[in-house]
Amino acid sequence: MAISEEQVKHVANLAKLSFKDDELHQFTEQLGEIIDMFESLSEVDTEGVALTSNVVNEINVVREDKAVKTVGREALLKNVPEAEKGFIKVPAIIDEGVDA
Repeated sequence: MAISEEQVKHVANLAKLSFKDDELHQFTEQLGEIIDMFESLSEVDTEGVALTSNVVNEINVVREDKAVKTVGREALLKNVPEAEKGFIKVPAIIDEGVDA
């Protein structure tokens, strides 16, 4: 499957990235090669191969999930740069941006 420079530009725009023309051409080629590698997997004959969801016999052991008493909110808020109404205030990371 070939990928176009327009598709790469669109994805870059969604990720709020911008590329110079030579970088765009290079990334388009690289992404095309990656997609081709994944598409080659469809050529592998998997007929009769049992489905596996885990290739090792290890079992994930986790601790029991218990609620424990922790440091109070006031003590926590003493360590933050800015708080408001009992919450940690952080800068906005989503802006309105320009429509794609």
